[in-house]
Amino acid sequence: MNVSPKVLLGQLVKNMQVTEAQANQYEVASLQKDISILDYLYKYTEVQKIEIVKAMAEVEKISYVDLDKTPIDSQAVGLVSESISRRYKIIPYLFDSVNSTISIATEDPFDRSIIDFLEKKTGKKIILSLADREQILKMIDLSFSQGLSPEVRDALKEYSPNLNKESNNSNVQLQQAPIAKIVSTILEFSVKGRASDIHIEPEETRTKVRYRIDGILQEKLSLPRTIHDALVSRIKILSEMKIDEKRIPQDGRFTYKSTKEEVDLRVSTLPTVFGEKVVMRLLKKTGGIPTLSELGFGGPQLKELEEAIAKPYGIILITGPTGSGKTTTLYSILSRLNKPTVNIVTLEDPVEYQITGINQVQINAQAGLTFATGLRAFLRQDPNIILVGEVRDKETTQLAIQAALTGHLVFSTLHTNDAVTAIPRLIDLGAESFLIASVLTAVLGQRISRKICPYCKISYQAPPETVVNIKSVLGPLFPKKYESTPVLLSKGKGCQECGKTGYLGRIAIFEILKVTTAINQHIIHQDPAEVIEKTAKKEGFVKMIEDGFLKVLDGVTTMEEVLRVAET
Repeated sequence: MNVSPKVLLGQLVKNMQVTEAQANQYEVASLQKDISILDYLYKYTEVQKIEIVKAMAEVEKISYVDLDKTPIDSQAVGLVSESISRRYKIIPYLFDSVNSTISIATEDPFDRSIIDFLEKKTGKKIILSLADREQILKMIDLSFSQGLSPEVRDALKEYSPNLNKESNNSNVQLQQAPIAKIVSTILEFSVKGRASDIHIEPEETRTKVRYRIDGILQEKLSLPRTIHDALVSRIKILSEMKIDEKRIPQDGRFTYKSTKEEVDLRVSTLPTVFGEKVVMRLLKKTGGIPTLSELGFGGPQLKELEEAIAKPYGIILITGPTGSGKTTTLYSILSRLNKPTVNIVTLEDPVEYQITGINQVQINAQAGLTFATGLRAFLRQDPNIILVGEVRDKETTQLAIQAALTGHLVFSTLHTNDAVTAIPRLIDLGAESFLIASVLTAVLGQRISRKICPYCKISYQAPPETVVNIKSVLGPLFPKKYESTPVLLSKGKGCQECGKTGYLGRIAIFEILKVTTAINQHIIHQDPAEVIEKTAKKEGFVKMIEDGFLKVLDGVTTMEEVLRVAET
């Protein structure tokens, strides 16, 4: 694309990406180096590539797409072959079945020959959008390198859903074999791809398969709508659910042995307007429970937590939304406390990991075994340590306090946004403030952020506005060494190991509220959360976002990740 340097730079000034002075400087420098303004901007300036692409699109009055923020429609990808995508450096990202159009990202949206070729090849109308070349290449690798499609495609060729009703049993079994192969392929990839959940979702014209990898849902596969019922039936058979019951949600579980390892799958079905949605949670049997330091605890935080769990009685609460790793942290703590000299009992819904030497009880509401009835029974079982999966009602709250008052160490979780708001929440649940003050030892708030991939990790100097942001958040916690040296941050470029995402694995960011004498006074007087936090800060309380920013400075994660999970 031939864009006038003055016009492009003028648009960047208008978009507040560069100043007038910088624009003049860049124009002169590109002439001196005898390179195009585009090459100069890409190679020698800090302007983000997507902002340059956006400015070009605005100048040329064409559409542009930021592929890092736009989900790729796997149905669109399926309409164009990998070889064509690689040859023309294009990636289909949206298919509109109503208007029969495919939106395709390219670095040259004025290439009429691509439009003519693809319209003949696909029989659909083609709409080209401008995108960054690196983003296109990254998305081509992501969309075509999973190894799922060929195996699934072969199985789909063997499967015919329109069976004659008079087919004999052997014929039916033959038809089931391709479906079993598709399910097996979906499960195999989930283990290889380090997924924690698999979502099989019916839509009007297709069934999409999404994986939650490092906490982010990614669409990986699109299947014909005709096979959805057979797919769900196969999973229901494995999970020992009722195949003919499609009107109500069901739960089940089964074990799958892949080439790499053995996993337990917790399966849930839910009737939707287009059919039953299936979600499978993967629980690894091998690999063990991570240690506290592996979870992300270190320095003063680890010391504070170790002091809290070393006490013989009291309540320790872990707070955070669903999926913030509360159960994993609890298991890690229990593994540390698990000795032949102590009796540990847990009440969970459901039991996710089985730990040798710990008495784990599964909630069964239908049979009358709830958190409250189970906790009442526990007190007659001579326990030292009790884990209650969740404090969610008045009765459980009061029983947990009663257990702590009678000399037991009680662990539980609470759904609040941070550690400080757990105290007003307990009062809301009917607990007396003076009892909370006498038994509450510590409250831990947490979130999970993705870790930078170690295989493609690079360092870069933090922009001035980022440094100002970090300083304002950290305040006195900002490391002194950065007062005299530049602040270096890290990010992942994207490689095969991390699936081109730049992230590999996850780490928790924490805040620990120690219940000191001063905090006790606030609890007794039922002071608001802001007042409690102010006193806690004076006593060295490190907020979750501060812990996250310290991990950013240590090169463990990125600013974007911390702000995504911890900004409240």
